[in-house]
Amino acid sequence: DALKEFAGVAAGASAPESLATLAFLYLCLAISAKYGDVPSVDILVWSELPTGAGLGSSAAYAVCLAAALLTACGAISCPLKEGESSARWTEEELTLINSWAFQGERVIHGNPSGVDNAVGTWGGALRYQSGKIAPLKRVPTLRILLTNTKVPRSTKVLVAGVKEKILKFPAIMNPVLDSIDAISQECQSVLEAMPANPSPDYYPVLEELFDINQHHLNVIGVGHPSLDRLCRVTASHGLHSKLTGAGGGGCGITLLRPDTSPLAVEAAKRDLCACGFECWETNIGAPGVTLHSASSLNAEVLHALSES
Repeated sequence: DALKEFAGVAAGASAPESLATLAFLYLCLAISAKYGDVPSVDILVWSELPTGAGLGSSAAYAVCLAAALLTACGAISCPLKEGESSARWTEEELTLINSWAFQGERVIHGNPSGVDNAVGTWGGALRYQSGKIAPLKRVPTLRILLTNTKVPRSTKVLVAGVKEKILKFPAIMNPVLDSIDAISQECQSVLEAMPANPSPDYYPVLEELFDINQHHLNVIGVGHPSLDRLCRVTASHGLHSKLTGAGGGGCGITLLRPDTSPLAVEAAKRDLCACGFECWETNIGAPGVTLHSASSLNAEVLHALSES
């Protein structure tokens, strides 16, 4: 409350800028109090992630902020050696970064699961079940098309709707949830097997799992006509998609095989954009928080930071 008053943020404010300011002030003061004053610094923040789309933008922000502040005050080392373009912290230091990033997420969200900041810290892929987070071993980097339907949704409302369905039809809904769990386990087995044997035969299996999972998610009530349209558009180009995040709008992901034609990808992106959606081609399974030298940043990032 004192920080809100200091920053001029109204009680109950939900604007991303206001919450981001509060998280920064909290982390800066709390880290300074515990490890010694953070030196006088200029903090510039730039992101390609859209806010409020279920892509963990707040967690990415909190992780980078925690890593920067902890490094600045000497609580963790500066892992970057002369001549290196990038470096990562030790496992122990990453654990500390993650714990502080979670506190930043609490300022922003109140009661987060901790999944998003854990993925942002360690990268790769994680399994989340019954509140426990475990990293998956040796997962491949997968190409995906990420599409934002731009349909706003409330995670709280969607979760409440699923709970209501389970209470109303337990004999129907519980087997569906068990099946979703089985899909997750099968997907984990496939992902962990891929690095040792990078066979193209795994991709049709993942595509089938995408399709089955999407149908199940519609059954439990977190689908949306915009997501159905996304799946139909990509299917017309031979691609397989499913919702990601809370559902009810938001984003969907489309799996791209290594041999997927660039022309097919561009045609799918064109048709998705014609629906009013926004698309990015990206990867999942990438490294987590990393310290980069200024010389290693691309021109777009350097320009954005210099303009801030």
